[in-house]
Amino acid sequence: MTWDAVVVGAGPNGLAAAVELARHGCTVLVREASSEVGGAARTAEITLPGFRHDLGSAVHPLGVGSPFFRSLPLERYGLEWVHPELPLAHPLEGGAAVTVERDVHATARGLGRDGPAYRRLVEPFVGRWPGFVHQVLDTPLRWPRDPVLHARFGLRALRSARSLATRYLRTPEARALLAGNAAHSALPLDQVPSGAVALVLLVAAHAVGWPSPRGGAGALTRALAEHLRSLGGTVETDAPVSSLDDVPAARAILLDLTPRQVVGVAGSRLPDRYRRRLEAYTYGPGAFKVDWALDGPVPWTADACRRAGTVHVCGAFEEVVSSEASVADGWAPRRPFVILAQPTVHDPTRAPPGKHVAWAYCHVPNGSAADMTERIEAQVERFAPGFGARILARATHRPADLEAWNANLVGGDVNAGLLSLRQTLARPVLSTRPWATPARDLYLCSAATPPYGGVHGMCGYHAARTALKRTFGR
Repeated sequence: MTWDAVVVGAGPNGLAAAVELARHGCTVLVREASSEVGGAARTAEITLPGFRHDLGSAVHPLGVGSPFFRSLPLERYGLEWVHPELPLAHPLEGGAAVTVERDVHATARGLGRDGPAYRRLVEPFVGRWPGFVHQVLDTPLRWPRDPVLHARFGLRALRSARSLATRYLRTPEARALLAGNAAHSALPLDQVPSGAVALVLLVAAHAVGWPSPRGGAGALTRALAEHLRSLGGTVETDAPVSSLDDVPAARAILLDLTPRQVVGVAGSRLPDRYRRRLEAYTYGPGAFKVDWALDGPVPWTADACRRAGTVHVCGAFEEVVSSEASVADGWAPRRPFVILAQPTVHDPTRAPPGKHVAWAYCHVPNGSAADMTERIEAQVERFAPGFGARILARATHRPADLEAWNANLVGGDVNAGLLSLRQTLARPVLSTRPWATPARDLYLCSAATPPYGGVHGMCGYHAARTALKRTFGR
């Protein structure tokens, strides 16, 4: 049998590409090396029975806000987005915390004299979310649908987080809030586009929230796979692809792989110049991840942290800056910036009655062998005294463990490539159609293509649209 399309990799982007092709009448086969679909969006019991942990991603603002996911009937297959009372909290010294609420005005009121400045930063985009998210989740080299909105965002986005904080904000609370969001970029906070990452996450928090799928991240990818099957698509698990010789005959092949794996699988099919550009692709810092089974909720000193789905654990602006600068300099930070999710605060299905799970990671140099368990737990204990006494069990994952689990997490890089300004524009190469390769039947659909990392499926969607036009003439 000759398939219209074969997709290699059943992560969110691979599944999104397959769904988009299938709903346009293509026969589609997805091949996945693991025993289950999901890529970095899976859920499993890895500490104690009954405690369900997200193995990779956990909180999905761009998932619930994804234009592509929102066009699909995923709720038919059990997907339910669960929103915490507060999307985000950031504890500070002395028992206080700064928060992001769904309402822009409520958040601004909590920022005191920086409230008006915060509203000026984010409010123009919150009310125009549909156009804004289409712009953000496209390639930066395309002419924007709304040039005025694009220009307004660009004036803010083409700044580092430090520059944004210095220009717009005055209080330690507001600057710490901005820093925590910018640190998701895994860049030093004096580099562009760390400011853009902060703005996108803050705008999303107000426009669509920072929810999680009920039951865990795996519910999203399972729903995508079930919808694909309903469209006639086929998914094969335990089906690794080490070269294109392993792929059955197809008019188009879409690779949900980062450049290193693409070269390994398809290098002989690619021109030397293009292959060298893929080989020059730069990966970003790694992650050291910890999952905890807990005897009770995290005992945060600040009440707001107890009501938030995500907690940024580090302290003041300069402490976040120092942590991310250490990573860029090749050192594991002494006081790491920690991103912590506590899904059982709003989804009790994830643990036995009265028990909880928590998920956290910090950045480390790519491929680092440093054990950050004690440093991460010390940071949490600092703002939640008694946390250690509630730990029933833990599972830790160094960068090498993450890469062994999912080959796309090269050196533990959860963003599938450094989010530098150059690699935002050239991801993985400089092109208005970066999902296409010089081989007419070969496409890239991983998070190493625009728009960037995150569980939104738009990399796969754009790759499928490119294939539909170039290969299938639709």
